[in-house]
Amino acid sequence: MVGLGNPGAKYRDTRHNLGWEALQRLVEAYQLRAVGRRFEGQFGDGKVGHTRVFWLLPETYMNLAGQSVGAAVRFFKLTPAQVVVFHDDLDLEPGRVRIKRGGGHGGHNGLKSIQQMLGSADFVRVRLGIGRPAATVDPAHFVLAPFTSTERSQLAATLERLPLALVQILQEDLAGAMNRLYNPPSASPPSVQP
Repeated sequence: MVGLGNPGAKYRDTRHNLGWEALQRLVEAYQLRAVGRRFEGQFGDGKVGHTRVFWLLPETYMNLAGQSVGAAVRFFKLTPAQVVVFHDDLDLEPGRVRIKRGGGHGGHNGLKSIQQMLGSADFVRVRLGIGRPAATVDPAHFVLAPFTSTERSQLAATLERLPLALVQILQEDLAGAMNRLYNPPSASPPSVQP
């Protein structure tokens, strides 16, 4: 599991770091172990349901995320199909999520770098909406700006429900994962246990 973002306090709450933030929530929810710095990023492992997982927050900056992901994939002898990437997406409104396997990078430099280093686009993407800027705003500046309070409130419920969908994501039940995200089992979901 890879959360895309940029390292450092300057980028912590920016739109481009939503993938990083989402993965941190999952690590906390499932009490996954933090091993330390490996593969040019923060790294750890643990279990989600019955599945052993590795998690990685690349610290190479977005444009070079593939270096970090490629090193981990080669070390553990994984295939691209075993990789799940959480990332921000301009084409979805804040709070919306789409999950799919494969596809293009859509101009997202983190995805582009990963595809280049893996030699394949055959990995699962959890696309987390950040919305598009106004026509007068440069998207490069928009993604590196912090969320507004309205956007934060739109994201809150999605980030809260994301752990409920993780087992289905890892089992590639992508339709089931989407159902869990948008139709949670109750108004106040139970806490997730590892």
